[in-house]
Amino acid sequence: EDSLQKTSAAFSINSGDIFESPYALNLSSFSKLIKRLQARHPEASRDRIVEALQQVRENNKGMLCGLSISTIEERTSAIL
Repeated sequence: EDSLQKTSAAFSINSGDIFESPYALNLSSFSKLIKRLQARHPEASRDRIVEALQQVRENNKGMLCGLSISTIEERTSAIL
């Protein structure tokens, strides 16, 4: 049962497959980050925010792990 929980924790989000691992950013953090970015950039669509997050990921050697949520938010905001 424990191994099943660990296995089910691995997921992928279809929005550009930005977060391929729960170690990069979990779903709860992703949702919170999207909400914070939408509040900060009301003119940006959700799709545009996801594209900017994808760009942050690409600029960081294809990964978001190792970056704090606030760093990801700042870098995404700079792109938006």
